[in-house]
Amino acid sequence: MANFQTHISASTLLGIGYGAVAHFYFDVSLGHCFVAGALCSVAGMLPDLDHKLGIPLREMLNFVAVLAPMLMMPRFQELGFTPEQLVFVAIVLYVLIRFVGGALFRKFTKHRGMWHSIPAAAAAGMVTYVICLSPEHEIRLMKSWAVVLGFLLHLVLDEIYSVDLLGRRLKKSSGTALKFFGKQTGPNLFAYANLIVLGLFIASDGVVMDCCREAIADGVAHQYDHDHDHTYGFGDVIEKLSDRTRSWVSQAFEPPSSIERSQQPFMR
Repeated sequence: MANFQTHISASTLLGIGYGAVAHFYFDVSLGHCFVAGALCSVAGMLPDLDHKLGIPLREMLNFVAVLAPMLMMPRFQELGFTPEQLVFVAIVLYVLIRFVGGALFRKFTKHRGMWHSIPAAAAAGMVTYVICLSPEHEIRLMKSWAVVLGFLLHLVLDEIYSVDLLGRRLKKSSGTALKFFGKQTGPNLFAYANLIVLGLFIASDGVVMDCCREAIADGVAHQYDHDHDHTYGFGDVIEKLSDRTRSWVSQAFEPPSSIERSQQPFMR
């Protein structure tokens, strides 16, 4: 397989090219292009998180533990977090990713398992979409695709290096990187279940954020009306979600009005 230096060099070059194309051909701002290029570079090492020991796991955990809180800052700021809360949340996320996430990867993954697969690349892109909050849908997609491309480049390089051209033979590792399914049913089900959960989370992300914004606005209005501090909490967001759910259910089961019935000529 390709070594660590090969993966990081190739993904970095791809990230530079990806950012350059986005800027010069699609007029994306340099700031977003730099972030997308960096994400592509880091994503080129993501599949090696399933290494139990050595440079890949240690370095990747450090990269991800630092990048993830930074990329989530716009989301936290929109949720009304104070600077002190931002620092605290960033520290908590770093510890969770660096130590808890690392321990889970060591325990539940094996090298060239389902983390070395195309569904894992899709999952990494979907997680990036959730983390990189932006009012522009195209920018979120651009950064997500940067991660997917960097991830896939790693898999492609592993497959290329699994071919022994001098000996004209395929190594045992051939076919273990670019795959949709592994040999074990449990990891396969878990990988595709993750895709479903992430898809549902992405579909509901806009609604949840809207409810958070409404709760913040209500808290600010309450503060002005009653002349004392009132900050929104998790219960306020749940209440907003419940109100929206009840509204959707009532609209779904509400009988059509007389005007709507008159517009349906085949109804009797």
